[in-house]
Amino acid sequence: IPMLAASGGASVQAGGSLRISCAASSYTYRTDNCLAWFRQTPGSEREGVAFIDITDDATDYAPFVKGRFTISQHNTQRTIYLQMNDLEPEDTGAYYCASRAGNCGSGLLVDDFTTWGQGTQVTVSS
Repeated sequence: IPMLAASGGASVQAGGSLRISCAASSYTYRTDNCLAWFRQTPGSEREGVAFIDITDDATDYAPFVKGRFTISQHNTQRTIYLQMNDLEPEDTGAYYCASRAGNCGSGLLVDDFTTWGQGTQVTVSS
């Protein structure tokens, strides 16, 4: 069955680092090539953070995290990671992993992603 499970959210100080994880079911890793991280704060729309194409490790990032966040995968563990450095209070939110079939050519459009994990909360205090 398609399934994603996010974990690793925590409260950190501004300037700190955190790595969150998303474990995928074997079905999801077999059928969906594009995995991504999104985030959302109360009252705001969900926004794309980063994606990775698990077939060739191609990645891309939203401008507001480029240079600070790194998305990666551990293929045999069917897990993707988001390493977040130099965290800012504006990075606070619920982080969701998501997947879709096909490559990541259309980018980080929420409606294009068909499988979603539960959110993991990241709180950055100043």
